[in-house]
This record gives sequence, C-alpha cells and structure tokens, in this order.
Amino acid sequence: MKLHGSWKIWYPVFANDFDTDGRAFIPEVWAQESLMVLEENLLAANLIHRDFENEIAQFGDVVNTRQPGKFQIRRKVDSDTITKQPATAERIQVKLDQHPHVSFIIYDGEQSKSMKDLYNTYLVPAIQALARGIDSIVLAQKYGFLANPVGRLGTDLTKATIADLMKTMDENLVPPGPRYGLIPPEQKEQIPNIASFSDADKFGDGGTAIREGSIGNLLGINFAMSQNNKTISTGNTIVTGAVNNASGYAVGNTAITVNGLTAGITAGSWCTIAGDDTPQMITGSTGGSTPTAIAITPGLHAAVVHTAVLTIYTPAAVNLLAGYAENWAKFMTIDGTTVAIQNGQLVSLGATYTNRYGAMPLGKDSSGTAYSALTNLMVDRPLVAAAVNDTVLGIGPAGNYGLAFHPNAMTLAVRPLALPPPNTGVQAFVASHNSLSLRVTMGYDIDYQGMVVTVDCLCGIKVLDTDLGAVLLG
Repeated sequence: MKLHGSWKIWYPVFANDFDTDGRAFIPEVWAQESLMVLEENLLAANLIHRDFENEIAQFGDVVNTRQPGKFQIRRKVDSDTITKQPATAERIQVKLDQHPHVSFIIYDGEQSKSMKDLYNTYLVPAIQALARGIDSIVLAQKYGFLANPVGRLGTDLTKATIADLMKTMDENLVPPGPRYGLIPPEQKEQIPNIASFSDADKFGDGGTAIREGSIGNLLGINFAMSQNNKTISTGNTIVTGAVNNASGYAVGNTAITVNGLTAGITAGSWCTIAGDDTPQMITGSTGGSTPTAIAITPGLHAAVVHTAVLTIYTPAAVNLLAGYAENWAKFMTIDGTTVAIQNGQLVSLGATYTNRYGAMPLGKDSSGTAYSALTNLMVDRPLVAAAVNDTVLGIGPAGNYGLAFHPNAMTLAVRPLALPPPNTGVQAFVASHNSLSLRVTMGYDIDYQGMVVTVDCLCGIKVLDTDLGAVLLG
C-alpha cells in the first residue's frame, strides 16, 4: 500500500512475486520453452522440407520456395561440344494460410505458482496440442498421393506389400534416401507378424526393434508409427452392389457396369471394389434410381472380377444457406452423416476428384463443450473452391492410410508473426529456431480475472511432387 495525498492505493503483492524463479509471465521465456517442446513433439513436420525465413509475415501472404529442376543425360562424340542444360529451380508459391493457435487462461489464484508448475500444468499440454494439429495437417497431405496406392484397404501388411511400396518409390525415381513411412498404430501392430521382419537375425539389428516395439528401416524405408495417423474404423452408411461384367475389368478401367443397386448414386460419393480395394470417387452413374453403370476416378489399380462387391459410402452435405467462400479456413456445418467423421479421414467437396481434404480434430469450444463430428467439419487447409449449401461432402472408405515419402515431396513454409503494437497492454515475444517460429502473447482479462496466454504460429503446407510419395493402404 502507498499513500498518495489522502488516497490509499493498493498494489497486488504475492509472497513470491509471481513465482519462485522470476520467470513466470515473461513472454521471452515462454516462447523459448514453447519452441523446444514443439520441436520435441513434432514428427511428420520434422521429416518434410521446411522453408523458413526470419521475416515477419501476415496471414494470407504468399511466399516463394524453390524446387530444383531435373537434368537429362546427353550424348556426344569426340568432335562435339558439350550440351549445356540450364540449372533451374522452379519457383513454388506457398500461401501462408494456416494460423494454428492454442489459447488458455491462468486465473488469479494460479498466478502465484512457479514457472515449473505453470510449465507442466499449462504450457506442455498446450504445445502438445499444437504439435498434434500441425502434424495432422502434414499427414492429411497423404490424400494428395492417392495416384500411388500400395496395398489394399482392409488387408494386413505383408512383406510383399512393403516390397511393392519400395518398388513404387523406385519406379517413381524417389531418391534412395531418406525415405520415410508414417503408419497408423494398427499397421505397426501388423509388422511383427511378418515372419521375415520378426526374425531378429533377418531384421539385422540384433532384435532391438522387436524388443523395444519400434519399427526402424524396412527395405530402405524408415518407418515410424504416428498417433496422429489414425485408423479410419468406419465410413458413413454403406450401400452395396456388384460388378456386372463376365470378363471383369482390367487395371485402369474407369467405367464399370454394376447391378444390385436400388437407389440413385450421388456423384462425389466414394467407393471401393473388391479386388481393387482402393478409394475411388464416383463421378457419374447411369440408370437413375436403378444404377447400371458408374464412372470412377482415378480408375482401377488392380483387376476386378465379375460379381466383385461394390461398396459405396453415402455422402453428407454442406449445411449453410450462405455457403462457404473459397479460402474458408474454419469450421463448416454439415448434415447427412450417420457416423461421425474421424480425425484424418478422407473427405471431398463436390464431384471433383482434385478437391480432396483430410478431416482435422475438432476439439472443444470456449465453454469446454466438444464439437460434434456429426454436424461439424474442419479440413486440413483452406477451401480451394467455394462450397455452396448442399454441396456434396464425400466421405472416404474405412481402413488404414499410411504415408510414405521423401522429404521433398511437400513443404511446410513457416514465418514469424508480427508482435502486437506497443502500449496495448499485451506482452509478446517471437522465438525462432531450426526453421520453426512461435509467438507467445500474454494479456490480462479483467472479465475473467486471469492472464490469457496464446501460443501461435504462421505456416502454409503444399505438396511439391506427387511422384515422391505414396499411400500405404491396409
């Protein structure tokens, strides 16, 4: 208390001056600690190309990264001069349209805790959530590599599947190293059941991987399990029919005669055909309410036989009269789902095959109520095209979708965020290290009587080369 004339002015004082080590609510400390925790908890984002410059950027800015050009051999005889090829690097534009953040409030009663207590209670869980979100964004890019599927949905991994994955990457001229594979927990559990990989002598590591439950290098691909790469346990309501062609269909076919269907098919629905067992989008049908043929994209990756079972996943729809504009980056309201859309599940908007996304975790609203995945959807990146009310929302098939890739298959562009203007009552600091950048802002909320802390970053994700990745189905 101090005396100012006849006024008595009280200043809040805590016994330990906010904390025992003098670091609580110092944004520089929180930002540096946050960055270390983030880097430790990232998996997918640490394995891909990261483009970083320490220049302040704003949401929506476009930055340029480079992809080295490819050279070709030339021949000459002794009297020829050499053929010079330009050393080019294609300019790739990446939009900074991802602004992930985690905010929380530390109430007055908690503010006397030490930095160590606050760190464990608030900061670590917040950064872990941020890391899960960023990794989920990166992993959702796997649907950009569906042109290179290996394996079959609903089928366990075998040594032959891993060998096919290696062959696919070899044929696509993926550099021999490093190659990574991030697979769901269910696929990780299948690997020890592969005799050749469960034999310690054949595995070549003395049994370390088997004892510790890790995966390691299989046929030149470094595998790891990602908890953010979930098994898709179910799709939406399914409708079944069958292939109706005595000769069956060969690889590459996109027009399939069918029977056994008693209702019309919505273009934009996803399906699988037994024997192929890869995600196929139905882009059109013949026969109205009794379909006799379907058009699929991208086309069969394996031959199918007469009477092969056709499984169609009933689509949902956008549910907002005003619709959603291009570049919409937040929640969307949906309807028509009977099974909740799962984190990481393949979804699409309309009947355009290229308009594919991965569903993101929804979390809770400001009141602590969980968002319903039956009526809400958030996708891995802003919409590439506007979605009007009742736009078809395709829901992808059930199964495992592992991602195999070279680091140059995609890029995560990261830029520092601007600090708040001075004299606004907000403390802030930006920390940057190892191609990552985080901002921490702190400000007192007089309504809730606590310190509001926000940890955020600014980034953009883009697939650079679809030949450098593949989807491991199972």
